[in-house]
Amino acid sequence: MKLISQRGVIGTFYKALTAALGAIWVNDLSNYFESDQDIETYAWLGQSPTMREWAGGRNAKGLKENGIEVKNLHFESTIDILLKHLRRDKTGQAMVRIKELAKRANTHWASLLSTLILGGATGLCYDGQYYFDTDHEEGKSGAQSNSLTIDISALPVINAGSITAPSVEEMQLCIIQAIGAIIGFLDDQGEPMNEDATKFTVMVPVSLMFAAKTAIKTIGQVAASQTALDAFDDFEIKVAVNPRLSSWTTQFGVFRTDSNVKSFIRQEETLPELKIKDETSEYAFDNDACEYGIDAWRNVAYGYWQNACLVTMG
Repeated sequence: MKLISQRGVIGTFYKALTAALGAIWVNDLSNYFESDQDIETYAWLGQSPTMREWAGGRNAKGLKENGIEVKNLHFESTIDILLKHLRRDKTGQAMVRIKELAKRANTHWASLLSTLILGGATGLCYDGQYYFDTDHEEGKSGAQSNSLTIDISALPVINAGSITAPSVEEMQLCIIQAIGAIIGFLDDQGEPMNEDATKFTVMVPVSLMFAAKTAIKTIGQVAASQTALDAFDDFEIKVAVNPRLSSWTTQFGVFRTDSNVKSFIRQEETLPELKIKDETSEYAFDNDACEYGIDAWRNVAYGYWQNACLVTMG
């Protein structure tokens, strides 16, 4: 029996790469930028001044500039398959492994971003503060917090839960507080930065999936805080269940998803590329196997902290 052809392997890989787009929330929470050098610099220019009554001519103000540098890193994933398995593969298991390589390339973004999210309480963002912090301050903004600790035992609910298993009502009110914090953030001119926000993603670990999904599905239908919940009719709120956040037992994140500059940056210098040492290679001669590997140059970084809020239930 003939070995699986190199052309067939390449075709299978790139078809799977295009079809498997990875976690939906990745695009909602991050901006994608192409890169052509080792390090890219992202300069966040301060906000334009507010409108003022014309008095004595124009009053031009400069823009405050700060930003971050993002270095491209080299990532890879490689498998080897014995020639006998390629020769005897009647059930297509070798091609399944090739498709899984493509899946790994796409889920890699979710892996990198999840690491950023988990490290948000200790990872620095463009303003020199931790990404999730209680004392962000720029220009005329005053001190602002995108890291909330909410005592759920003090919430006005009928059905009470616990910090690791909150009730639907408690989850709703925690989400409301986080969205309210995001909408209330001020820019460096002291002006509301997110007053036009209408789309949000609530990211939870698997342990909070039921409470979060039910909370969003029934928002506006629970008797407690009915007036506050009615105000969410014009909002689009999604729940993203992220199994990579298993260390979060009392925490979840809320992110604005309809701003031009998002919560995170995805940077890519090279797209995932498949490289093969086939049956004619020296590797095959020495190991009686073929080797299939993918690699890409990319990285992620924190974007606007103002589009994110960490909730810790206490």
